[in-house]
Amino acid sequence: MARKELAATVCEHLGWTTPTGTAKISACLDFLERLQAAGLLVLPALRPSPPRRCAPPSASATPVAEPAVHCALSALAPVSLAEVRDATRVAQWDALVARWHPLGFQGAFGYRLRYFITAGERRLGCVLLSGAARAVAVRDQWIGWTPQARRENLARVVNNSRFLIFPHVRVPHLASHVLGQLARRARADWLEHWGFEPLLLETFVDPRHYAGTCYRAAGWQLLGASSGRGLARPGQSYHSTPRQVWVKALTSDACALLCASLCAAPGSPRS
Repeated sequence: MARKELAATVCEHLGWTTPTGTAKISACLDFLERLQAAGLLVLPALRPSPPRRCAPPSASATPVAEPAVHCALSALAPVSLAEVRDATRVAQWDALVARWHPLGFQGAFGYRLRYFITAGERRLGCVLLSGAARAVAVRDQWIGWTPQARRENLARVVNNSRFLIFPHVRVPHLASHVLGQLARRARADWLEHWGFEPLLLETFVDPRHYAGTCYRAAGWQLLGASSGRGLARPGQSYHSTPRQVWVKALTSDACALLCASLCAAPGSPRS
């Protein structure tokens, strides 16, 4: 039996699903690998995967030159966040972020929401919300949760993993204005799309290139820096530059709720 098939079977028997009913296969695989690393079980050998062939991007997904937007925020049509759901617009969003964001983009998995930043018919940038980092020391200390509470409630922390204002857009205060809208909309949008409300937003800022000014202006809180190390799989790690860790509580009692077991998102496993 392949590992993925085994994980799907475990999810089925344990009822380990997302709020939309999808089996949490990736999380289950991670859990099974941790059990194997602890010597509690032996998983089937990994099977080699054939190389993936990526289809060339369609013409509709290819980024095109846009006229410069240099003006005051008040001179724009009302700025808003437009959810990206249909396949054509998702492909356009992916291509734009892959081209213009410093980290590039290779796809989003698990919990996620894409937005275009718009002003009338003009697109000014892109935003991505996705699942939170599994363990961040300064964040976890600030929340005050136990390892058990973190396992149960991590789904209610959402990462602003991509935030992009297009390079041809120069509008003072636009970024903080958009981040303010994002904080006001995140709970309702996430509930509509994924079936539960997040309690906390997080993001990571590379201090070599950015100061996090727009996050500070939007009321986010700087907690400190990440370690620059992370656990990719049991027994393996990756190294990167330490990042600033910023958070934005979406309710006044976010930390208390995250520390409580009763807060666990639907479909989260319990020990």
